[in-house]
Amino acid sequence: MARFLIGRLWQSIVLLLLVSLIGFMVLNLAPGGPLSQFALTPGMTKEALDRIAEQMGLNRPLPVQYLDWLWKLVRGDWGKSFRDNRPVLDVIGSHLFATLLLMGASTLLSMLVGAWIGIRSAVRRGSLFDYSMTVLCFVALSVPTFWIGLVAIFLFSLRLGWLPAGNMYTVGDGSVRDILIHLVMPTCVLALVNVATWARYMRTATLEVINQDFVRTAHAKGLAPRRILMKHIVGNALLPMITLAGMQLPTLLGGALVTETVFTWPGMGRLFLDSLGYNDYPVVMGLLMFSAILVLAGNLIADLLVAFVDPRIRLE
Repeated sequence: MARFLIGRLWQSIVLLLLVSLIGFMVLNLAPGGPLSQFALTPGMTKEALDRIAEQMGLNRPLPVQYLDWLWKLVRGDWGKSFRDNRPVLDVIGSHLFATLLLMGASTLLSMLVGAWIGIRSAVRRGSLFDYSMTVLCFVALSVPTFWIGLVAIFLFSLRLGWLPAGNMYTVGDGSVRDILIHLVMPTCVLALVNVATWARYMRTATLEVINQDFVRTAHAKGLAPRRILMKHIVGNALLPMITLAGMQLPTLLGGALVTETVFTWPGMGRLFLDSLGYNDYPVVMGLLMFSAILVLAGNLIADLLVAFVDPRIRLE
């Protein structure tokens, strides 16, 4: 186990370095560069831009800028936002809860609904339910998330008036009930694609377990079908799903970016797009690194959970 952890941590460090290098170079080589936002200030002169570049160290060679930024990052100094001059970690922290709330709710919903659909489809393989869920899953995977979000807003907010169209809470309210009401639509939209993924994987995993010898032996012993399903089939079919949960993090982050934009949800996805539009490069790089760390940590935790749940697996 120790050897596995050391190897994975080393791989994670290398991947983070590559992500940081590629992201830093792409952002700084983009048209306009970090100074493009300052150039839009009325009355800004070339001399003033040169002074700003010197103060921020942007007149140095790009490799030197990258190494300086990386060293500060390691020490916990992620820079300051160009927009409001706040530390990047404070800016990300102010939007972190909203994203974690949305991702957590959508993950829980997609896991429960997707696992139920997958297990029921596998047990009733070839039935009308199985074929219907297969078609619906492929439709959910094919339709863009933003389109589903816009349709949901038009139907449930504008037409029926059941749910608010956007934001995290009503101005002047902010109670738990108010936040939960605002959470319903973005959670369902973000979970829809993941429900389809969970359902297809769970169906496949359940079918593999159903055909195992120990399941046939349980039937031969006369055990109740429900007990066989819950104790022998579902427990073993859920093991591959732990790995899938770690792999779903990039999908969740990408979906959250679109969902938060459609529903004006004040999370990290919306912050990323706003920062790109403002050319707030320190915040963009901070979000990029934070997301990369989150994805790598999620995959590592998933591998460890699989080894913990199934003693047959040894991580070496």
